[in-house]
Order: sequence, then C-alpha cells, then structure tokens
Amino acid sequence: MILRRGSLATRRGCRAFGAVLVAAGLAACSGPLSTLDPAGEAAAWVAGLWWVMFGVGTVILFGIMATALYALRRERRGGAVSEVAMLAGGGIVFPAVTLLVLMVGSMVQGPDPVTADATANASGPFRIRAQGHQFWWEFIYPDAPGGPLYGAAEAVIPAAVPVVVEIVSEDVIHSFWVPRLGGKLDAIPGRVNLLRLSADRPGRYAGQCAEFCGTQHLAMRFVVEAVAAEDIDARLARLAATMPDATLPGAEDFAIHCGGCHSADPRTRRGSGPNLAAVATRSSLGGVLSYGLADDLRHWLTTHRTLKPGSTKPEVVADEAALDRIIAYLESARP
Repeated sequence: MILRRGSLATRRGCRAFGAVLVAAGLAACSGPLSTLDPAGEAAAWVAGLWWVMFGVGTVILFGIMATALYALRRERRGGAVSEVAMLAGGGIVFPAVTLLVLMVGSMVQGPDPVTADATANASGPFRIRAQGHQFWWEFIYPDAPGGPLYGAAEAVIPAAVPVVVEIVSEDVIHSFWVPRLGGKLDAIPGRVNLLRLSADRPGRYAGQCAEFCGTQHLAMRFVVEAVAAEDIDARLARLAATMPDATLPGAEDFAIHCGGCHSADPRTRRGSGPNLAAVATRSSLGGVLSYGLADDLRHWLTTHRTLKPGSTKPEVVADEAALDRIIAYLESARP
C-alpha cells in the first residue's frame, strides 16, 4: 500500500512537473522578440521551419532513448545486441535518412528574404533604408513625398505590402532583425544588403541588432510600426511636419550646443548623431531609458554617458537655463 501511494505521488509529481514545463514552453512562444509568434510571411516560414526541426529533433531524441533502453534490457536478460544491426541502423541508415530529410528541407524555397530588383517605383515595394551606427539605428525614407525623410530608433512601414529594407552600416558590422516580421541580415560597411519583409497587420514590432558590435550592442533596439497601407502617405506627411517650434528661444541654444551632430529638421541629415526632430514622439531614449516626460529627456541629456557606457556622443555642455530652453524646444514637437 505504501508503494502504491508512493507511486501515485510520484505520478502526480511528474504530471505537475510536466505541466509546468509545458506552460513554460508555451510562454516562451510569445513575446516582442519571439520568432514563434510571426506577424509576417517570411517570419511565418521561419517559424514553420523551426517547428519542423523541433519535431524531427524530438523524434530523434526518443529514437535514441528507445535504442539505449532496448540495449540495456537485452543485456540484463543475457541477450546480445547485434553489432551489425546497430552499425547498419545507427551508423548508416539513421544518418542517411536524417541527412536526406535535412537536405530536402533546405532545398524547399521559402519567401525570398533578399531581392535583387528592389528599386522602388510607383507600383513597386515600399523602400526604407536602415543604417546602423554605434549604437543606434537610423531610418531613411528615400521615396517620401517631397524628398527623403530622416528618423531614428522608430520606423514606419505599410502593413500587408512588400517592404524592401536597404541595410547599411557607417562603422562596424551590425545586423538588422525584426523577429516577428522576418529573418536577420547583416549591415556591412561599404555594402548595401537588401531584405524583404512584410507585416500582416498594423502594429508595433520590436527589433534588435543581432550582431555583436561593441559594448552597447544590447541597447541597439528599435521599433517598426506598421500602419494601414492607405494611411502610409499621411503618416509620412505627419513625420515630415513633426519638428520643434523654431520660434522658441531654445532653437538657438540647440544650434549652438547640439547642431554640430544633430538636426531638428526631418528633411536634413547633419553630423554623426540621430535626427532629433521627432525625439519627443519616441517611446525610449538610446534604447535604455523609457521616455514620456520632459524630466526623462533631461536625465538622458545630462547622464547618457553613464546610462549608456561606451557611447561616443559628448555630454551637452550648457548651463541650466540653456538646458531648460533646449528641452522645451525639443519637447515642443510632442503631439
């Protein structure tokens, strides 16, 4: 009776442990950077391939375990395991079948992540350039109405429309990756790599640099926002119109203390720093600090070398009054 109770308790414990493992596994299938929660055609193909590999790997694991148990049981009963059968099955048939399945799987053509004819035209794909810097992402819209637009940290694309991302780098190798929309592709200095992706529906999708590029590699986060295709022109027009109030006193202070590296005009690119025209509309600063209040901007401007060690950007050298005017100037772009 004691043994039965122990066995029952053991079975219940195993079931509880199994339930915990299943719950943990399912929880890991979702999240802002999960490849198993796709929101685009290319990402869905990657997720499907992962599940196939997971299934094949599971079958292989159970097959190996079953073979090991079979050999142990045969040995305990005094029987001998055929060396020829083990060699033929485990050394020839099994790896041959496994490699054949993998070869066929690798030859199956999924959505082409790279396109050679990505030049945009009136009926072509939406084009955006992602330029990697240590340690932030710049986004350029070369075909925006009225001329190119410049932004940073957050990009906007149309949903349910093919998008071609021109991926470049100004310094070291980076890698552009939006897990829920598609695969990753390196940003290499002196080279333009083209990545095709799409979003099935409007939403905000997290991205991350996927190639170690220095001390603040982890902080190279960004967001891609997909909007309804019919709204993309209006959204770009709003982006072009989003800039600080040039009549404020802080405009002059910004030009003196920040203008050498940054522009506050979305149509202009200046220096080595990100465009700050729409900084007040972003959800974070430098990929490390949540942004919602003017005090957050002050904290970033005065301590960003501490918040983001390894940053090559200098601190803002300005007295408190000038700093207040700069913050009020940049905050004036907030909707």
